[in-house]
Amino acid sequence: MKPIETERLRIRNWLDTDRALFAEINADPTVMEFFPRRRERAEADALMDEARQRIEATDLGFFAVALKNGDTPIGFCGLAVTDLEPFLPHGTVEIGLRLALPFWGKGYVTEAGKALLHHGFAERGLDEIVSFAVAKNKRSTAVMRRLGLRHDPARDFDHPRVPDTHPHLKRHVLYSLSRNDWTLGLNIEKAG
Repeated sequence: MKPIETERLRIRNWLDTDRALFAEINADPTVMEFFPRRRERAEADALMDEARQRIEATDLGFFAVALKNGDTPIGFCGLAVTDLEPFLPHGTVEIGLRLALPFWGKGYVTEAGKALLHHGFAERGLDEIVSFAVAKNKRSTAVMRRLGLRHDPARDFDHPRVPDTHPHLKRHVLYSLSRNDWTLGLNIEKAG
């Protein structure tokens, strides 16, 4: 994948030098508040290797997000094909974003998300992009709304991979955006 650059960010494939940041994100209790568990370093390394291979094979997946000035990694974001049938049909593409705690509240997630939506709709020709999160995860749903995604209550679901030991994390809300609505939103921005 050719890196995507925004005003402040570079969205790119993972480098070996990103391992510490990736492990930090996956072990941080605040960042991982709405996930059933955190990951140990070896597991995080394996997950990063898997993400890198998926990107190389498909140009989709969860990419590293780095500050453009210095290429310092700060988190990850991406467009990934989901595997959650029957809740989401095969081929559904989700947008996901996660940053290390020191980089929260600076607008980086929204900036990266807008670049990914452009990449997905304008360059990849996707018809729809979805995002989902634990129903009580107000930070994530606020980002989804800022990106123009809309809650689709009829598509909310109980996540099949969340263990029964964590019932408070099972219910997920789904937000979606069609290419037509994204294009309409861009045209309204330009006219305004």
